[in-house]
Amino acid sequence: MKTPMVVLAALAAAVAALAAAKAPAPTPPDALPPAAADQAWRLLWHDEFDGTALDETKWEAPEQKRRDGWWTRKAVSLDGQGHLVIRTFKEGDRYYDGCVRTRGKFEHAFGYYVARIQLQKQPGHWSAFWMYHPSVGQVGHGGMDGTEIDIMEKPWIDDRVQHALHWDGYGKAHRSEGHVARVPGVMEGWHTYSLLWTPDEYVFYVDGKETWRTRGGGVCQVPLYLKLSDELQFGGWAGDVRQAALPDEFQVDYVRVYELVDAGTAKPVMKPRPLAEPPAK
Repeated sequence: MKTPMVVLAALAAAVAALAAAKAPAPTPPDALPPAAADQAWRLLWHDEFDGTALDETKWEAPEQKRRDGWWTRKAVSLDGQGHLVIRTFKEGDRYYDGCVRTRGKFEHAFGYYVARIQLQKQPGHWSAFWMYHPSVGQVGHGGMDGTEIDIMEKPWIDDRVQHALHWDGYGKAHRSEGHVARVPGVMEGWHTYSLLWTPDEYVFYVDGKETWRTRGGGVCQVPLYLKLSDELQFGGWAGDVRQAALPDEFQVDYVRVYELVDAGTAKPVMKPRPLAEPPAK
């Protein structure tokens, strides 16, 4: 005979699974990777950027010197039509852009991460959707104990999209791996940029189509936080922002994070590997 506590626990798990199954899907829907028959994708965290003010329970906007410009809260806004806007502009002799991040508010490992973005138009600066944690600076376990994951970087005003990984800090031990995908028409309209991150590999997508698959660094096993940012330079791979017609901006329709769960219990199914253990083949 089951004890009341066991019965209650089983009932709670069943209710959670039913709630996850019946939760309304966000719109527009995302093209999620196939799940096994006994598993399901559950929306874990998201921001649809409704309203007129940044949700500070989810994001922070840092104020700091960044490359040849400055990240400022003034560059970050919501347009009241469901979009986050990150602007690049000049005031006096200074150039400004911005960043939002979930540091200390949402940090997670594994799942499917997606943002729907409309890109900037001018050279000299680049938009990015990426993941980070100070653990990236640790050296000794490859990228398993911390990896910067650049889901999307867009320094070029053409059909190229950069995906990249960085680990073992940014000094002499620094390692990286990257891929440039060609996506015709990416500079026009809205597009989704996404990452399937499992304990054994990363799979990158643009508009739901796979663009790169890798196990670079051994695959990160620790939580990271999300970042949406603009970077500017006086010359470099994106060009020279001093030659740009400013202001410029990129917009974000939404950011969503899904986790893979057991369809019966609603418990997450992806677990980190010990740092010494290689990815499964």
